[in-house]
Amino acid sequence: MDSKYEHAIRLIDEAHAEDPKIITINGIDLPYELHYSRKMTTYLEKRDPTAPDTLRLAVRAQHLKRWEIPRDSYAMDKKGYHSWRTYLKKRQADLASQICLDCGYSGEDANRVASLIRKENLKKDDETQILEDVACLVFLDDQFEEFEKQHDEEKIVTILRKTWGKMSEQGHELALEISMSDRAKGLVSKALSTDLQG
Repeated sequence: MDSKYEHAIRLIDEAHAEDPKIITINGIDLPYELHYSRKMTTYLEKRDPTAPDTLRLAVRAQHLKRWEIPRDSYAMDKKGYHSWRTYLKKRQADLASQICLDCGYSGEDANRVASLIRKENLKKDDETQILEDVACLVFLDDQFEEFEKQHDEEKIVTILRKTWGKMSEQGHELALEISMSDRAKGLVSKALSTDLQG
C-alpha cells in the first residue's frame, strides 16, 4: 500500500502524463510535463537531499496541468504574460493542495505545498528559494539551448541575468556544473560578466 507521499506523487504524475505535448528522450516518447517534473525532482535531490515531503510535492507539482491554460489565452504582451503566470501559480497551487488533502495530508501541509508553488516569501523563505533554484536549474539544463535558438543575443543575456539573480549561491554552484554547448556556455559567461560589471 502506498504511503500518503507515494500516493500524492502517483496522482501528480498521472496528471502530468495527460500532457498532450510529447517529447522523445533516449528513444522513449514521454509527456513533456512528466519529463519536466522528474527533472525538477532530480535537481531537488542535488540542491536539498533532505527536503521534507511538502517541498518535494511542491517541486513535483509546480507545473500541474499547465498545458490546459495556454499562453495565448491571455494578451500576448508583458502584462498578459504576468497575468497568465499569476493565474497559473494560483491554479497549480490549488490543484496540488487538493491532491495533498485527498491523500491524507493535513490542511496545514496542503497549504504549505500551495504556498511554495505560489513562491510566497521568495528570498525570505529558504524552501521557496530552493524551489526557485530548482526551477532555474531545470531551465538552464533542459530548456535553455532550445530557447537561445529562438531569440536574439541581447534578449538571451537579459533572461540569463534575471535567472541568475533569482538563484542562491548554492544554486549558482550547481548551475556552473551543467553541461552545455560552447555557444550556450559563451552566452552564460557574457551574461555573468555583464552582471558582475553592473
